[in-house]
Amino acid sequence: MSGLGRLSPHAPFPGYAAISRWFAAVALAALLAADLHVSSLQPWAELRRLLAGFVQADFPSVEALSVAHTVAFAVLGVGLGAGSAFLLAIPFARSRTVRGLCAFLRSVHELFWALLLIQVFGLSATTGILAIALPYAGICAKVYSEIIEENDLAALRVLPPGTGGASAFFYARLPDVADKLRHYTLYRLECGLRSTLVLGFIGLPTMGFHLESAFRQGRYGEAGALLLVFYVLIGTRRLWLRPLTLPFLAVASLMALPATIGSPAIGASLARFLGHDIVPVPLRGAAFSDPDTWLRLWTWLRPILTEQVGPGVLQTLMLAQIALVATALGALALFPLVSRRFAGRIGQPLGRILLVTVRSTPEYMLAYVALLLLGPSMLPAILALSIHNAGIVGFLLGRHADDLAYRPDAPRGLNLYAYETVPRLYGQFLAYLLYRWEIILRESAILGMLGVATLGFYIDAAISELRLDVAVVLIAATALMTMAIDALSRALRRSLRIADLPTRLSRPLGPSGGT
Repeated sequence: MSGLGRLSPHAPFPGYAAISRWFAAVALAALLAADLHVSSLQPWAELRRLLAGFVQADFPSVEALSVAHTVAFAVLGVGLGAGSAFLLAIPFARSRTVRGLCAFLRSVHELFWALLLIQVFGLSATTGILAIALPYAGICAKVYSEIIEENDLAALRVLPPGTGGASAFFYARLPDVADKLRHYTLYRLECGLRSTLVLGFIGLPTMGFHLESAFRQGRYGEAGALLLVFYVLIGTRRLWLRPLTLPFLAVASLMALPATIGSPAIGASLARFLGHDIVPVPLRGAAFSDPDTWLRLWTWLRPILTEQVGPGVLQTLMLAQIALVATALGALALFPLVSRRFAGRIGQPLGRILLVTVRSTPEYMLAYVALLLLGPSMLPAILALSIHNAGIVGFLLGRHADDLAYRPDAPRGLNLYAYETVPRLYGQFLAYLLYRWEIILRESAILGMLGVATLGFYIDAAISELRLDVAVVLIAATALMTMAIDALSRALRRSLRIADLPTRLSRPLGPSGGT
């Protein structure tokens, strides 16, 4: 890319610089209104205790069964989601209904799905698997469809006349895209491990359950051991997560599933959930033809919209905007750590280890730890979102920086960074940020479960009070907000002519994979 302000003489207004200024201005306004106070009396002392837990990790306290459950939920959940996504990807480009369904599935976070599914299936394997499978089906279907549609059509042109659609797909298109689909699915399994860890924070028997308990009780040696084991699990995934090992992992995962905690009467629970629990109170047993029914419904709905949806959406958007701009600044600062041109042959591997560790740590867990250190405010959530996402974007920008061809008389140091590298990476940089915008928004919503007044705060409160009808309205508001931001992000990428850049952060960039 040749500069920050324009792509070509025919590029539409606004350009890169204008979009960047607008996002920064909105984030600054949100920052001025945000609650950023630190209420912890001794945050540095607590941080020292946390770091000491890593140094003196209590590995014997780690339950092997929790590790097995974490892997089992991820393998089976992503497997079910990816299998469903493959079927949805075939009609995805041609069916608005399929695209809408997938957008809704991926716009609701795994934690929100889990909170609803617990009402039917209890703290069971079914809850964990479906909580992963539902959003991943929507995510994978979109990417699978993009991979299929962007593939070279040369093989289709040599098929004999009259070849059926199914035959054309399986014989002419699938062989060409199978390798990309496989790489992306294996990456999604890594994401599934992170998601499964977070599900433990709401009671499912994964490593996250023991991690939350250890943090809450100040057992930092156990917490440090659990995190180190999780990092090893992520770091060695290329050794045990291979196409040849997947059948064994699937069978072992089925055998390792935990028993159900809760009512085993799934049929009755599902009927009650669909026919009573999520039905708004004014509509339960009411006559739909009676105008008073709809008046009572509006009387019930109005305070939810004004007192919960409105403030929750505002706080969620504020948090996401601040975190997005903080992610941008962090990524620009971090990407030289993984670029050989800046970090050198010795510094580059160390930088990669740092950023891979950062990106492997779920935002929810980072926010939970920051909350323990700093006290309740929006600050822990901002730090968690920006650190995790800056690690992801910074890692990818560093890989792109290594692919740039510099002229022989290129400057060094700060001049190389500011005048040669960043301007040429800026289009890809904006593409990644706009892609992450929707994801950061989803995570901002769930961080309300830790006390920040985003939509997740109100959803968690409604579910705790067994007002599932209210929770469904709030989750629907979260989904609509996320889909609106996703649509705006796509529109901005198109207007900036960066919609065709490789913005799928999961696309492998080489032997080290994607994000």
